[in-house]
Amino acid sequence: MNDVEVVRGGTIESRHRVHAVVADADGAVLASIGDPRIETFHRSAAKPMQALPLVEEGVAERFGFTEAELALCCASHEGEAAHVEGARSILAKAGADEALLRCGAHLPYSDAATRALLTSGASPGRIHNNCSGKHAGMIALAIGLGWDPVDYHREGHPVQRRMTQEIVRWSGMPEEKIPTGIDGCGVMCFATPLDVMAASFARYTAAADRGEPAAEVVVAMTRYPFMVGGTGRTCTDVMKVAGERVFVKLGAEGVYGGGVRGRGLGFAIKVEDGGRRAVEVALLRLLAALGVLDTDDLERLRAHAKPALRNTLGEVVGEIRPAFDFPSLALSGT
Repeated sequence: MNDVEVVRGGTIESRHRVHAVVADADGAVLASIGDPRIETFHRSAAKPMQALPLVEEGVAERFGFTEAELALCCASHEGEAAHVEGARSILAKAGADEALLRCGAHLPYSDAATRALLTSGASPGRIHNNCSGKHAGMIALAIGLGWDPVDYHREGHPVQRRMTQEIVRWSGMPEEKIPTGIDGCGVMCFATPLDVMAASFARYTAAADRGEPAAEVVVAMTRYPFMVGGTGRTCTDVMKVAGERVFVKLGAEGVYGGGVRGRGLGFAIKVEDGGRRAVEVALLRLLAALGVLDTDDLERLRAHAKPALRNTLGEVVGEIRPAFDFPSLALSGT
């Protein structure tokens, strides 16, 4: 089986089918469950690669972005105060107006941030969008390289051409073989087979381990994990606990990607029905199998590894649990 199970009162109520791959920088699949060739959009899991041009082109240095702000460029954030202030700071340093943002407005994902916003009498704006950090970074890239920042989100704009080139670069696939679509925030998104996605993260991780510019992005994410997600988020809590051992990034529709530092490994996970509650459980199981998380780490992350199922009274009535393993990943030297 390669499922995440939802259990209520000792009975399996639902199952989420999981596909996952661990690969190295040569593209070799070291372990997998499900279909390693299933095609999936990376969605927001691509953000560490999309943030890299800010470093490579010297834009982040030129505008004086902090590590926390660079981490925010990789974020799918909760819309908490630090996230909103960080996105505004990125725009201000680039000399850009908030009106340039082309992501849609929505309430913060954080319930507390939403309550604070509505209590203040304000309305949600584009700056509260969970992708506002990425969009602010794209605007900064356009300005830094002398491109017109208006409609930076459109296919064919130099910013989106550069985003495409990053996916081609790390995947090793020809551009014409990479399906594209429009992401939830309005920019382009890209699809590859899952094993290719895992290998992309392995190459990115290996580049970071060699001290190449990817290291700046990875270090920013692992030093400032709150900026990547926020309060209570799986990605944030995993990187808080694991430190520099691993970087992880959530993507919409049941996707996760990341890399294991010092081992040149990348991984990619896709939950077939798009269930976020399942992909987060699958991530913890995979990281345990990789030896990234030990028993103590998993106990600290129990709320993500085996989330309790609660009713409206707050009573625990079941759990969400992994029903798969990666026995071949006991290869400690891999």
